[in-house]
Amino acid sequence: MRVSLVALETAVPPHRFAQKECWDILQATQEQHQLSPVAMRILERVLTNDNGIDYRYFSTDRLERLITSGADSLNRYFQTAAPALSEKVLQKALDRAGVKVEEIDALFICTCTGYLCPGVSSYLAERMKMGAGIYLQDIVGHGCGAAIPMLRSAAGFLAANPTAIVACVAVEICSAAFYLDEDPGVLISSCLFGDGAAALILRNEKEDSSLPYLIDFQTAHHPEHRDLLRFEMKNGMLRNLLHRTVPQVASGVVKGLWEDCFQGKEGASRIISHGGGRDVIDALELILENVRLEESRLILKNYGNMSSPSVLFALEEGLKSKKEGEKKWWLTSFGAGFAAHSCSLVWN
Repeated sequence: MRVSLVALETAVPPHRFAQKECWDILQATQEQHQLSPVAMRILERVLTNDNGIDYRYFSTDRLERLITSGADSLNRYFQTAAPALSEKVLQKALDRAGVKVEEIDALFICTCTGYLCPGVSSYLAERMKMGAGIYLQDIVGHGCGAAIPMLRSAAGFLAANPTAIVACVAVEICSAAFYLDEDPGVLISSCLFGDGAAALILRNEKEDSSLPYLIDFQTAHHPEHRDLLRFEMKNGMLRNLLHRTVPQVASGVVKGLWEDCFQGKEGASRIISHGGGRDVIDALELILENVRLEESRLILKNYGNMSSPSVLFALEEGLKSKKEGEKKWWLTSFGAGFAAHSCSLVWN
């Protein structure tokens, strides 16, 4: 059986900030976070020049509070914001699919920007009054690449439960992982990430679907690059490590995954990729040859890097411009680990 995409929806919080607004807020709180002049110049350069991002969305309208919050406040913020945004986007997907909450057999959620035990799935199931027998699975620790491993896990559930209907949610409250110090990678990270969520409804093969089927899941792990891109805990808060070589490493790993997937096989007419950042997209387009990641650039421009939901935002954008005769796309995401993931999208 092939996994059928029944619905895909995206959502962001209501509070939009232009990059220049973020710089103004950072300046106003300088006395509280006390960064050096060198660090402030890095922030100013990234936030006031063209870095491929115009706007980011956050789950609060008081960004200055996040900048000066401690671990406990940020954890409480994530615990409130992640389930709320998840409910918003999943209800949109259910409405699009014509599926009722009580018809869902399993709920998969991926996130990396906060930690709850039980996970976000428990909070979302409670908010949406899901049945006590629903299967809940939280996918954590995959960073920006998590959406495709989540879909692969959902496909496994569907293989074991052929008549099931599955909901998947990728939700990131990146503003709950806000951290500032003197490290250039940490500073740049604070200028890239925004909040967002995407939800999908999946079931086994449905012949009348105009949406694609998901097949041929692949993954490549390169733990020798782990410390180039990952979260660490510091002072009880998540601190994002981002090395300057990430664009080259990411493009190389994705190129290797592409070659593994299509060695001796017919390729895909379009690649839909997680964006990461402007330099990452540039490196991907260069190494993949004759590929234009237009959807990734547009999502980055309008929303910033939302971590795991970004690739699904790009997919939603791509589906708006699908051309007659396109039968196979390649979906890829990558992030902490260092790891890259992919699957093929096919139409009848």
